[in-house]
Amino acid sequence: MSETLLSSRNLAFELYEVLDAEGLTQRERFAEHNRETFDAAISTARTIAEKHFAPHNRKNDENEPRYENGEAILIPEVKPAVDAFLEAGFLNAARSFEAGGMQLPTLLSQACFAHFQSANAASTSYPFLTMGAANLIESFGTEEQKQRFLQPMIDGRFFGTMALTEPHAGSSLSDIRTRAEPAADGSYRLKGNKIFISGGDHPLSENIVHMVLAKLPDAPAGVKGISLFIVPKFLVNDDGSLGERNDVLLAGLFHKMGWRGTTSTALNFGDNGNCVGYLVGKPHQGLSCMFQMMNEARIGVGMGAVMLGYAGYLYSLEYARERPQGRLPDSKDPTTAPVSIIQHADIKRMLLTQKAYVEGAFDLGLYAARLFDDTTTLETDAERKHAHELLDLLTPIVKSWPSEFCLKANELAIQILGGHGYTREYPVEQYYRDNRLNPIHEGTHGIQSLDLLGRKLAQNGGAGLKQLIRLIAETGARAQAHPSLTPLREPLEQLVARLQGVTIGLLTDLAQGKVNSSLANSALYLKVFGHTVIGWRWLEQAIRAEEGLAKGNAADTAFYKGKLQAAVLPDLGSTGLPS
Repeated sequence: MSETLLSSRNLAFELYEVLDAEGLTQRERFAEHNRETFDAAISTARTIAEKHFAPHNRKNDENEPRYENGEAILIPEVKPAVDAFLEAGFLNAARSFEAGGMQLPTLLSQACFAHFQSANAASTSYPFLTMGAANLIESFGTEEQKQRFLQPMIDGRFFGTMALTEPHAGSSLSDIRTRAEPAADGSYRLKGNKIFISGGDHPLSENIVHMVLAKLPDAPAGVKGISLFIVPKFLVNDDGSLGERNDVLLAGLFHKMGWRGTTSTALNFGDNGNCVGYLVGKPHQGLSCMFQMMNEARIGVGMGAVMLGYAGYLYSLEYARERPQGRLPDSKDPTTAPVSIIQHADIKRMLLTQKAYVEGAFDLGLYAARLFDDTTTLETDAERKHAHELLDLLTPIVKSWPSEFCLKANELAIQILGGHGYTREYPVEQYYRDNRLNPIHEGTHGIQSLDLLGRKLAQNGGAGLKQLIRLIAETGARAQAHPSLTPLREPLEQLVARLQGVTIGLLTDLAQGKVNSSLANSALYLKVFGHTVIGWRWLEQAIRAEEGLAKGNAADTAFYKGKLQAAVLPDLGSTGLPS
């Protein structure tokens, strides 16, 4: 049976041959796990994604949420799918056993979650947002807030959102106007409007906990005056029961080109002067708190882009195998049978290009998840700090590169299907529309590039960049043992050298005050930086493929050769693809 969500063989390759998931079980936090428990979790995720999420992906797209009597109405298939996700424990996959979780490494929880992202991006968004909001309260909330709001979220009774964007400000958060006035009981009363709030209203949970950015009366100007608040849809009584409806109004729904099954809402806070909110963290430090959720979401968005590209790639690959059309250029006899289009050179080119994009980005997303595990479970403070510096540097790449190039993979999937690719009878056009939102989600390419060039490169004395350059050099040194990888290794080394020179020049200009002219190049710089990182991750995969071939397992020969075909200059006389 063909695989439609992702390649299980490629996932196993990433987890156990490239990223050493089993090595994590030597750490105290994951000591109760082994490959069997990891594989069981992945198998469960695949089963639920195939059974409950994938079947209504098209229906979600064709039947958008409706606005009726101040509420958002979804198709009925969404709730049982989300409930199955909750019941299997995936909402808390990485949370500790004591907190009711599976205590899986983030690497494994991300691998599980990837199946749902591929199967149905829209329905998956509801628990995805809840995970981030819950982690935010866990990190910065008071004990009372954790008991009142976090525990019901862990239990799956309450869902969460992040409410940042306002109509006049867009991504310029320093200009938000939502206000928060202190009340006599220690809570606050909020007033303002937020737009494009994904999951801002739905019938999937008892309550919705909005994480809202707003400004206090004494707030300084700009981003240093932003505070963070919990604003529930329903107030919560001291005994944990739901109280009256809070003064949060669903003003309407937006209708986007993709992710049509996710409610995209306009929310009004405090129209009646009684929107109750609770300060999270310290006053005026809300944006630094929210960056935790935003960075988690950026990595999640990047992986979501990967999985939509992956789904399109697998579909177009299967279509190319089964679709007979035309004959090879050296066959002039019209009476001969047409060949499957996968035999045509240009189809091979497009399939290999998709493979290079999606499997390179898939590796990077999982590598980022592995780095997150390192930030929390490596033995020493210094080791954890180094992992955090590298993850911080790579986050803009993890978000932006897949959002651009896995979208290009979706374009190629449409092209492979020809005229059928543009029709709704085939899923590849929906994959493209869904993925087209990811260059906007959680910060545009431009915003990510400003973050990379304007902040991440130089922070901590460039510690993250120095680590990255060292790791790429180490990979290159190991690759020298495999002469077949020279066509990948040498251009990568040349690109790294060029990147270092450009980086020094841009950072020098920034230090000299040439801010606008230097940052004008940030988007192009991000793209080149991303190409460098993806080239490095492909070189790592290629080394592992060469090592796999050397072991001589005939069953895996085609898989490893396919990896090398995508990593190195392709020979179009072979598909370079799984048989």
